[in-house]
Parts: sequence; structure tokens; C-alpha cells
Amino acid sequence: MENILILVGISLLIVLSVWAVIMTVHTNAYIKNINKTLEFQYNLIVKMQSILKTKSATNAVAENAEMIYQDLLQNLIPVMAAINIMPRNTNEHPLWRALGGIMDEYAKNPFALEKLRRAIKNNAEVARNIENYIARADSLLLHLTKTEPDGMLTATFTNGLLGQSLTFFAQARTLANQQDNE
Repeated sequence: MENILILVGISLLIVLSVWAVIMTVHTNAYIKNINKTLEFQYNLIVKMQSILKTKSATNAVAENAEMIYQDLLQNLIPVMAAINIMPRNTNEHPLWRALGGIMDEYAKNPFALEKLRRAIKNNAEVARNIENYIARADSLLLHLTKTEPDGMLTATFTNGLLGQSLTFFAQARTLANQQDNE
């Protein structure tokens, strides 16, 4: 009977040992799952924080858009007067009406590029306004590129009138500078 008790005791000890090993393995797997979940949630929070910061920066641009637009427009007015171009007659913001008028004129009359080149070359104020416009518009696009997570707003500006005008003005400036160097 004593042998049976020893055998039962050893069997019980083996069963408890196996059960302890199984519970340890199960607990380790559970802890790994918890770690994965916490790591995923942490990464998600970091990403959300980053998006909120960039949205905040983009919102700051949107809130200051009127000041930015007015600054850009103030540089366009003397340029438009120098090359005798009128803004579009639409209900858009004055900046977009001005840019639209310039780009519409260029689409109708490619000589508008030559008029702008001459104005840049012969009029220091026009040249300064073109430089200011290009610098500020580039700065706006760069800021949007850095702060906007999905790039939709940046693409809209780059592919729209702002981007087209930057190309047009940069081309006229380059032509004016080339002729100065010749």
C-alpha cells in the first residue's frame, strides 16, 4: 500500500508539474499577446499624435490663409499692372481671380510670357515682386508638403493656379536673367 501511495504521489507530482509547464507556456503566450497589443496601441497613439500635430499645423495654415493670400496678392498687383492683365471676373477669392487672369491671358496669348520677361528685366519693382511671390508661394507649398499627412491639399495647390503661376513666373524670371547674362 505504501508503494501505491508513493506511486500516486509521484503521479500527482508529475501531473502537477505538467500542468505547471502548460500554465507557464499559456501565460507566456498570453503575455506576448498583451505585449503585441500594447505595442500596436502605442504605435497607433504615436501615429495619431503625429497626424494631430500635422493637422494642427495645416489648420494653422488654413487659419492664416487669408493673410498668406493677401501677401501673395500684394505681390501680384504691381506685376499685373505692369503687363496690363486684368483679373478674372468671377466670385473667387481675389488671389485666385488674379492668378486666373494671368494664366488665362497666357493661354490666349503666349506673348504674355515675353511681356512679363521684359517687365522683370526693365522694372526693379516687378522683379522684386516676382521674387517675393515665388519665395512665398514656394514656402507655402513646402510647409504644406511637410505638414500635410495625405498630400491632397498640396497636390491641389501645386497642380492648380498656384503651381501654374509659379512655373510661369519662374520661366519668365529665368528668361530675363538669361538675357541679362548674354
